[in-house]
Amino acid sequence: MAFACSLALASDPSPLQDFCVAVKDIKDGVFVNGKFCKDPKLAVADDFFFSGLNKAGNTSNPYGLSVTPNPDYRLFSKILNPGDVFVFPMGLIHFQFNIGKSEAVAFGGLSSQNAGVIAIASAVFGSKPATNPDVLAKAFQLDKDVVKYHQSRF
Repeated sequence: MAFACSLALASDPSPLQDFCVAVKDIKDGVFVNGKFCKDPKLAVADDFFFSGLNKAGNTSNPYGLSVTPNPDYRLFSKILNPGDVFVFPMGLIHFQFNIGKSEAVAFGGLSSQNAGVIAIASAVFGSKPATNPDVLAKAFQLDKDVVKYHQSRF
């Protein structure tokens, strides 16, 4: 009697380390996963502690909230020809648009443990249940009727 068995396993690779404590000077850090981090062997409890969330932030801005924005809202744009490749940095909002007169083919490769596509307009204006129009009007600096119109399209 013969018995055969096969096993296949697949997973995303683990990060090279579980955390990265920022360093003020790169000469004091180790370079891991594309960042300069404090040597994990030198991490202490205070590296993961912050006191001060009980203090109100400045909310006198168009969004009515206190955040530390990423001011680098830049558009990276490139016209591609057959055979060209463009890599979108992980986590950045991106889009593709065919400016040509013929059909185009695109291949997508995702490097996430939860890979997928999020259509921004659908996620924002077509959520179930619907997001309160007052919230979207404030977030996008739009008139509430404009938000309701876009929500009705989904």
